[in-house]
This record gives sequence, structure tokens and C-alpha cells, in this order.
Amino acid sequence: MKILIIKLGALGDVIMATAFVRQLCADYSTAEVWLLTVPAFAPLFTDWPELHVHSVPRQGALATWHTLRWLRGQRFDRLYDLQSNGRTRVWTALSGVPERIGNHPYFPYTLHPPQPYVGQCHAFDRINEILTCAGHLAAPPVPFLPASPRSQSEVDHWLQAQQLTGSPLVLLHAGASAKHPGKRWPHYLALAQALAARGLHVVWLGAAEDAALNQALARTIGHDATSQFTVEALAELGRRARFAVTNDSAPMHILSCAGIPIFGLFGPTDWRRTHALGQATRVITRDTAPSRALCSTEDRQLDRISVAMVLEKLTQSGVI
Repeated sequence: MKILIIKLGALGDVIMATAFVRQLCADYSTAEVWLLTVPAFAPLFTDWPELHVHSVPRQGALATWHTLRWLRGQRFDRLYDLQSNGRTRVWTALSGVPERIGNHPYFPYTLHPPQPYVGQCHAFDRINEILTCAGHLAAPPVPFLPASPRSQSEVDHWLQAQQLTGSPLVLLHAGASAKHPGKRWPHYLALAQALAARGLHVVWLGAAEDAALNQALARTIGHDATSQFTVEALAELGRRARFAVTNDSAPMHILSCAGIPIFGLFGPTDWRRTHALGQATRVITRDTAPSRALCSTEDRQLDRISVAMVLEKLTQSGVI
């Protein structure tokens, strides 16, 4: 029996989907299980011996033609479209796979939840509905990025270079996508100073778009780890830390794979739909009825979260 799982992105969504991929690999332990994804995310599954991975570009007529040719040539028995967008619906419809499981209660899916998805629940819960309608047990809310010797060595070398080996670490992500500046909480420096006063060593996380911000923060306190780690190594760094405080971002989801407390700061986005898996009780927000749309930069709800409020949450949770 041959099984195909389709999941293209974005990064945070792929991290959450690792729980479903792991569940399906276990449920089809005697089958040949494939994952179809994009080249950027294929390396996340390098250390999954039970999984075959095929990566394709998202766009372009030629890429679509090659993808459909590959799909039809593989002769899969069941297809799980965990992306269920316009592109993957076309792939699914033309795949030639007899059993097609997806998010929408219409063609091309032969198995699907009975009601349309309009954002009424967390995306993870919705995909669990997709799995259960196909006869599977719901996957636990535990994302999975296995530790590899490569990522462990990467983290070991960085910690040694920073003279942080064995130190009590706290990971902070003060940045966010450049498209959503309203997701950036403005009081990270004061929080870092308060945590350092309690004996914790602050590490600033982020990608290239966070570089200037992290450099400025690290000039006052902490260690700048901008773009220092692969996704797998960032999860491994998380396993060396006490806890993390992040904005609503991809690092929040990556660090949730480490099994440490993740305190996500939410204002302009609805935490009920996007919080890190297994971390709902650690969400920090002042909004009792979050909007489903991003707020403007002039109405930044994150400003309403004070440093004192964050410290109180950390104290109540027992991490400081």
C-alpha cells in the first residue's frame, strides 16, 4: 500500500503538521509513506527513516506538469491533502488516487469533515478532524523534530563559542515577519534585563529580517543568535533552555518541538487559532476577544501587555 501526505507550508504550519505525519507513519507502519512538500522544508524530514520525501517547487506551469507526472506515476492508494489550497486541490483532482482525504466538503475529496472550515478552531484541531473522518485516532498536540548528531553538534559548538555551556538559558524572539510589524511586542529589552537579574542568560533568536533589532538588543544584554541555526538545531537549542518567550512567529512553533514551556505573546492575531501546540495555557494576551484580522500598526494590541504582566505569568508557571 502506498500513502501520500501533501504539506507545502508555511514553516509554522509544517512544524504543526509533523504531529500528523508522525501519526500517519505509525498508522501505516507496514505501508510505503511519502510526503510531498517544497524544497525549503524537505530537510526537516531528513532524519525520518520511516518516511520518503519528494519536494517540488510551488509555482510554474512546468513544475505543475512534473508534479502531476510524478503523482500519477507513483500510483498511490490514499492521499492526505493537509494543505487543501487551490494548487493542491488541482493536484489531488488529477492525481489518479482513488481515496482522497482533505479539508473541504466537496470535490476532489472523497473523505472530509462534514462542515467547511472558516477558522472556527485551531488549525491543528481541524486537521485532526480530517484524520478522524478517515478512520484515524486524533494526533496528540506534540510537534516532532528528532534530534540528530548534526544539530546537536551545531548547538554544542555555538554554546562553547559563547561560553554558555551549562548556563541557564532563556530564549527570546523579539521579531516577526516584516509584513506584520504589529506582532512585535515592544518591551523585550526590559524583560531581558529582568530575567538577567534573576541569573538567566538571554539568547536572542531570529532570521535575517530580525538582525538589526537583535543586534541593538544584544548591545545592551544577551547573546545574538540571529540566523545561527537550522530549524532542527533551533529545536535542539530549545532543549538546552529553561523556557522561551516569543511573539506569534515560526520560532514559537519550532521551539514547541523542544518540550519546554513556550510563552507566546499575542495581540493582533487570534491565539485560539495559532498558539503553539501544547502551550495554550502559557499564552499571554490582554485581548479577551481577539480579532481574526491583523490590526494596524496604529492599534497595536501588544502594547497593552506590560513587562510586569509577563513576569507574573512566568512566576505563576514556576519557570522563574
